[in-house]
Amino acid sequence: MNCTMQLPYTDFFPMEHNGIEKIFWGRTPIQAAGALLFFTKNSIVQLLLFELKYKQNKKAGLLLGNLIGQAIKTSARFEQVDYLVPIPISNKKQRSRSFNQAQVVCEGILQSWPSVKIIGNLKKRGSGRTQTHKDRIQRSRTKDADFYLTAPHELVNKNLLIVDDVITTGATIESACICLQQAAPKYIYLAAAAYTIS
Repeated sequence: MNCTMQLPYTDFFPMEHNGIEKIFWGRTPIQAAGALLFFTKNSIVQLLLFELKYKQNKKAGLLLGNLIGQAIKTSARFEQVDYLVPIPISNKKQRSRSFNQAQVVCEGILQSWPSVKIIGNLKKRGSGRTQTHKDRIQRSRTKDADFYLTAPHELVNKNLLIVDDVITTGATIESACICLQQAAPKYIYLAAAAYTIS
């Protein structure tokens, strides 16, 4: 409890026009968005995400998801959400990590917000290349994060909450939104565990 109280919270979820939402202005329509924590290098947040992503420590992802769920389940801005949509990873990464970190964060969200459901209709096409070592400009130019949909009829007129671990430039989220919009959802929302600040 002491550790979670000392995390660098953004308090973005109840806040309109927050830093996350501004990233997507003029790029893709998002009804409401937020990130739980600020991400900086050599911080406890970096350690948590490293444990989740590269050390197969699902407890870190479940904790982050649980905290996200607590932060947004009482917010009127997110009350209409029907489905959680984890950002998918390639089959190659899935095999090497044994799980998708965004999926684990979604499972953590369900622990404190059980009225929503996870849906896996968004898929990653191809292996792509890691963006871990790219700067903001390089990430924003990346176009290889292509997605496709399965059973798009299930998403028609639904309120979808995209879930990811970290947001830097928003390029991956933008690509995912463009893909999801093909299914004519009612609204798209966004939640991330962390937001990278310079």
